[in-house]
Amino acid sequence: MLLVDVQNGTCGPAGPAGNAEATPLPPSPRPPRPPGFDAHFQEAVLPRLEQALEHARSSGLEVIHTVIANLTADGRDRSLDYKRSGLGFAPGSWEARVIEALAPRPDELVLPKSSSSPFHSTNLDYILRNIGITELVVAGLLTDQCIDHTVKDAADRGYGVTCLIDACMAESAERHRAALSCFRGYCRELRVAEFTSSLSGRDQRPAPADHPPR
Repeated sequence: MLLVDVQNGTCGPAGPAGNAEATPLPPSPRPPRPPGFDAHFQEAVLPRLEQALEHARSSGLEVIHTVIANLTADGRDRSLDYKRSGLGFAPGSWEARVIEALAPRPDELVLPKSSSSPFHSTNLDYILRNIGITELVVAGLLTDQCIDHTVKDAADRGYGVTCLIDACMAESAERHRAALSCFRGYCRELRVAEFTSSLSGRDQRPAPADHPPR
C-alpha cells in the first residue's frame, strides 16, 4: 500500500499559532485550501484511508508513505512544477509529517519527495524491486496531481496498480472525476469496501469512475 502525501501540510490541522514547528516554505507558502476541502477530507476521505490502512496492515501488506518534503531548507531541489506552484515543505518540518491519524508504524517506510511522482525524486522503484513488490495499492492526495502521476508512472514501470478511488480526493469533485477518467486505463479503480473484501482485490471488477466519493 502506497499512501501519497497525507501529511500535515496538505490535509492536517493548521499549525498552532506561534508554534515554531509550523514552517511553511518562504517566500511561497502553499495556497489556501479550497472551501470545504478540510471538512470533506475529515468526514469522508480520512475514515476510508484509516479503514484501508488497517486492512493492509492486518493483511500483512507492506505500507509505504510519501510526504512532500524538500532536501534543502530553501527548496532549491524541488521540481519546476513545485517551484512554480509554491509547493514544498522544509525537511523535518511539522508540515512534512504524516498526519497523526495515519502515523507510520516503526518499520514502515516514509519517503520525502520533491516532485509529483515519487518515482522521480525518491528511490521508491529501487525499494519496491528489492522487496519483491509487483502490485501497488495507491491512495491519498491529490487525485489529479500526485495520484495521477504515481499511478501512470507505476504502470509504465510494470507494476500492477489499484487506486482506491474513495480514499483519494482533489480540490473539487469535478477534478477528481476527470482524473479518474484520465488514468482509468492504467489501473484498477476500486472503492475501499471492495478492497477490504479480499486481500488484494484481484477478483473485484473496477468501480465506475463516474461516481465520485463526494
